[in-house]
Amino acid sequence: MNSDLIVQRPSKAATSPAELLLLFHGVGSSPEDLLPLGHALAKQRPGAWVVNVRSPDRSDFGAGWQWFSVQGITESNRAARVSGAVPAFLATVAAWQREAGVGPAATALIGFSQGAIMSLEATQQGLTPAGRVIAIAGRFAEPPRLAPLHTRVHLLHGEQDRVMPVGLSVEAQSRLAALGAESTLDQFPGLAHGIDAQVVACIDRRLGALEAANPS
Repeated sequence: MNSDLIVQRPSKAATSPAELLLLFHGVGSSPEDLLPLGHALAKQRPGAWVVNVRSPDRSDFGAGWQWFSVQGITESNRAARVSGAVPAFLATVAAWQREAGVGPAATALIGFSQGAIMSLEATQQGLTPAGRVIAIAGRFAEPPRLAPLHTRVHLLHGEQDRVMPVGLSVEAQSRLAALGAESTLDQFPGLAHGIDAQVVACIDRRLGALEAANPS
């Protein structure tokens, strides 16, 4: 947690319960790279905790950080690598929930690329890590097996993404719908593998009013 960036911490004088927005970067990146998104969300939601989380491992490629290694990654070994990173990921989410004094219902996981993969996989553990998961330019490590428990999944994807093709989100949305999950898919014409103003505006709409509940 000491390496994470607190973009916004609500005032102690705030009258309403806080919500917690956790942002997760992509491979070879860092919390600083998501600062523009963090600042935009903080402006939209002044009562929220906004934290840019750093992954625990340095990137294999010599710059930035990674949630799991992509050296030699294939469709057959991706799921195991992601699964191995999930416990530490969930522990970080739980630690920030304790720090902010909120429960899963008032938490949103917002991941970009590899951070989106981790956020989506967190919904497949038979747990409720957050009330919202927003996956930007991401994918499931393998097709979703479970309808996320008490979690709404929002998939955001640029239609010109050549790193993580938009078809991965289209397929994921179809599978989530078949499982009976609460989910949405927003596609952005002209957008490649990135985040722009239309994505930021969409995140705010999809977050809606997070429940400020702290279930026991």
